[in-house]
Amino acid sequence: MSRTALAAPAALLLAVAACTTGEPLSTPGPEVVGGAVGPDEAVTGDLSVLQVQLEYPLDGVHDEGDDARLFLGIANSGTADDALVDVTGRDFADAVDGDGGEVDVPVPAGDNVYVGAEGAPTVTLVDLGRELRSSQSIPVTLVFAEAGEVTIDAVVAAEGQDPVPPFDFPDPAEDVDP
Repeated sequence: MSRTALAAPAALLLAVAACTTGEPLSTPGPEVVGGAVGPDEAVTGDLSVLQVQLEYPLDGVHDEGDDARLFLGIANSGTADDALVDVTGRDFADAVDGDGGEVDVPVPAGDNVYVGAEGAPTVTLVDLGRELRSSQSIPVTLVFAEAGEVTIDAVVAAEGQDPVPPFDFPDPAEDVDP
């Protein structure tokens, strides 16, 4: 066997061994509390959906026929505006905005939109087709006017996250006026 024939495997072995020196991933770091709540997915090179999730149900379970609010971030790093115009899926009958109308969430160029955040647009999945508990998911298809569509699992948020009731009425017991 020639020296050249022996040199090639030796060089390959040396290159692989060099990649493992220090082994930074073999030593576990501290546990990260929490972590990402829902999955992220790129729609295009400029448009991504982030941490897609359904609200945690007040009683611990979304029963079949219940409605559930959808929470997600939409990041648009491009130069063109877009809009979330529909949300579809086999496990719910419809998706509506906060007024019960059609979904239409503007996503300006170079900006982020947080669907479901206080003061932001809302989307509610209507008439769930099955029971859902924390950490279970259903596929949702997010349809954008320009970027097209992406299907991603919407995970039910974990217990311990404080869901906000869908109303904001004053408590009569706290009313100081006679």
